[in-house]
Amino acid sequence: MIYLACLIYFMFFSEAYGRTDVSPDYRYNLVLFREIKRFLMHRDVLGTAAVLINIWGNVAMGIPLGFAVPLLFPSMQRPERTIILAFLASLLAETFQLILRVGCFDVDDLLLNTIGGAIGYLMFVVFWHIWRKKNGEKKL
Repeated sequence: MIYLACLIYFMFFSEAYGRTDVSPDYRYNLVLFREIKRFLMHRDVLGTAAVLINIWGNVAMGIPLGFAVPLLFPSMQRPERTIILAFLASLLAETFQLILRVGCFDVDDLLLNTIGGAIGYLMFVVFWHIWRKKNGEKKL
């Protein structure tokens, strides 16, 4: 619940990320790696913090989902299910940003959030194997 509340806040309401201003235009990026390249090429102007927040922040946003979903829902313990769900959740969030004209619909964010979901799933697998080894629990 806390994860979802934080996610909604940062995506739609955070003043620090310009989310309180509703754009009169729809803003979107449909070219994969365009924004990632822009942030990396102009890091001296944008600042290291902006680059880290944009790239690693988007990855980090997907990690809790990738970890929690297979933990809470045993039917989602297959990697492809969790990764597809991470992608779909990101697509839903990006679509809401586009419709509400808050932020920007960005395919780079879809990629980075999905990578975060995959990392979260890998963290779950490691956790599950350690837990099973210690407690003799059933297979994944």
